[in-house]
Amino acid sequence: MPYTLSGFCEYREEIRKSRFITFAGPISSPAEAVAFIEQHSDMNASHNCWAWKLGDQYRSTDAGEPGGTAGRPILAAIEAQDCDQVAVLVIRWYGGIQLGTGGLARAYGGGANKCLQAAPKIELISRVPVSCACGFGELTLVKLRVAELGGLVVEETFTANGVELQLAIGQAQIQPLQTQLADLSRGRILLQH
Repeated sequence: MPYTLSGFCEYREEIRKSRFITFAGPISSPAEAVAFIEQHSDMNASHNCWAWKLGDQYRSTDAGEPGGTAGRPILAAIEAQDCDQVAVLVIRWYGGIQLGTGGLARAYGGGANKCLQAAPKIELISRVPVSCACGFGELTLVKLRVAELGGLVVEETFTANGVELQLAIGQAQIQPLQTQLADLSRGRILLQH
């Protein structure tokens, strides 16, 4: 099951006098990945190497390091940690000692790996759209039941009779949610697929 990060994470280490700082964070679009990288990059550093993965989309760069020694190892670390919807930036300040291509790949990939291992993760759930309608007095309890089952309220539309909700919930949680909503409303609230 893939995971994303529930928040920002940072990892620092020094390898043969070069300083490395790794930043990792959750993203929900390519534009967010670019913004994350721009926000945390240090233009005074020797290299700002990064990778991000968002479903089937991914990008990486070696940022001036020898080809394949930074971006690809960072991306490999993201995949090795079974992460998705994640951006990782590794900043290097050159310390005067050459690391070689293998050393660079280990430094960048290793920093990304250690950062992601320590990062707070949440499981990514594949959700399907469903809808329901409820009374104003039931809205808080409906939202609570949806959240308890890992679902999301995508849209609320207030009407004269109550609230129409567009929801996204895991396939396996549809039946338990239907049962809970029926119990809550004496059978009035029905999920529409």
